[in-house]
Amino acid sequence: MHLISVNVGRAKSVGYSDSKNGLTGIGKRPVPGPVRVFAPGPKGVGASGVEGDDVCDLRHHGGEHQAVYAYAREDLDWWEGELGRPLAGGLFGENLTTSGIDLNSARLGERWRVGRDLVLEVASARIPCRTFQGALGERGWAKRFTREARPGAYLRVIEEGSVSPGDAVEVLHRPDHEVSVEFWFRAFTTERALLPRTLAAGAALEPAARETARTYDLRHGSPAARVDSGAAGGA
Repeated sequence: MHLISVNVGRAKSVGYSDSKNGLTGIGKRPVPGPVRVFAPGPKGVGASGVEGDDVCDLRHHGGEHQAVYAYAREDLDWWEGELGRPLAGGLFGENLTTSGIDLNSARLGERWRVGRDLVLEVASARIPCRTFQGALGERGWAKRFTREARPGAYLRVIEEGSVSPGDAVEVLHRPDHEVSVEFWFRAFTTERALLPRTLAAGAALEPAARETARTYDLRHGSPAARVDSGAAGGA
């Protein structure tokens, strides 16, 4: 398990950005290391956790639970076959293009050591937006990406450090709950009935997602599920 590339993007004005200023940093390109990775601060204030990488819409991107975005080369290869075009590392807006890691099966709260010093924690999945669709230039892309449920992982920074292409990735801790990146993604997109079960991720679940899951559970869940959800949310 290792990094193929470390990717950053600079702010660029485009016609398809969701940001109020019309800028996006989604167009990322591989850079040589070492690249510093750090905790950027809370959502709405903090941007990317990768040095030299721009986040232009702080309402929906960046912050502690979206500090780093990783996407697997294996999934890019699969999409190449589906789309009939080459997909370079960074094209999906990912900071880390990985090899040998099934990112979609990684569990929320799972921790990785990347390189010598950096420790990251799996926090959530990427939900596609209009900016992503515009950057790819594929009609109906957001719906197609959602349907296939290969979202890649957003990561929190637990211990800051620097990374370079080729750095090894080591799993330090893997929780025993069922809430994988793919499970979280389906719960928050196409299978809302799964939302209460995401509470099993406990403190690894970002606050806004936890509130969404709890609200859904109160409205639609069974009394037994609400008891379980309350216990899980306090973990």
